[in-house]
Amino acid sequence: MSATIPLASPALGAGVFCLGLGASRRIDTGWKALSLALFAYACTASPAFADQFVEAADNAKIDCVLSRSELTRIALVGDGFANVSKIASAYPYSDFTITNEPVRGDIYISVPPQFASDKVSFFATSKAGFVYKFACRTAAQEASQVFITNPALKAREAEAWERETGPDDAAVRLIEAMATDGVLPGFSRRAELGLLRKTGSLEVQLVAEYIGAELTGQRFRLRNLGKGPLELGKDREGPAGVLAFAYGRDVLLPGEITSAFLVFRKGGLE
Repeated sequence: MSATIPLASPALGAGVFCLGLGASRRIDTGWKALSLALFAYACTASPAFADQFVEAADNAKIDCVLSRSELTRIALVGDGFANVSKIASAYPYSDFTITNEPVRGDIYISVPPQFASDKVSFFATSKAGFVYKFACRTAAQEASQVFITNPALKAREAEAWERETGPDDAAVRLIEAMATDGVLPGFSRRAELGLLRKTGSLEVQLVAEYIGAELTGQRFRLRNLGKGPLELGKDREGPAGVLAFAYGRDVLLPGEITSAFLVFRKGGLE
């Protein structure tokens, strides 16, 4: 059985009508077409000299372009460099140099004009414990920047938040964040303009998705295309696999639009 979410949660605001939390039962054939449409939808549903943006994983090889005769800044988004390792040259005056800036954890690379090779390679370890191998080309360009993101960093942050918050509270807070366009620790958020789908007099469209370590939240846009009202709040039970779901209002009049919110564990619904 599901526990009912309080309808008047201040964080959700006056326009959100919560329906269910922790639904785990299997759905019988009497489920409303409205709910089936919503949850079925959820189941299927750089130029030269510019800053460089690279997504990398632990132990990954990173390709980038370094400025010859100018500085190149390399920054780890949400992390910082703790150590850099390179082979010492027999000709230090013609070798490239790396400076590890201690406050932000960035590194600055200087490649002199007399550097013999057009390629530079070195290893770097981050404060979070990730190791990256850099294999970069050099080019005659102005001072540049390289920004590196590692999805595992966000996954760690989201996992810690979900564990500390607890599954039920995390599901409710995820709905609150989706309803207010809020931000949750470690969650990636993206706009998703999915295809419009119609079931009877209901039009459904996926418009946003929040992805954490274990939880995924989706926000839908609902419109009543019929001539009569739709009672969205009539059902208080969700399909197996749903942790929480909510509608923006209890009753949707003809022509009206509202939002629906769905939270489930990664891997989808049963």
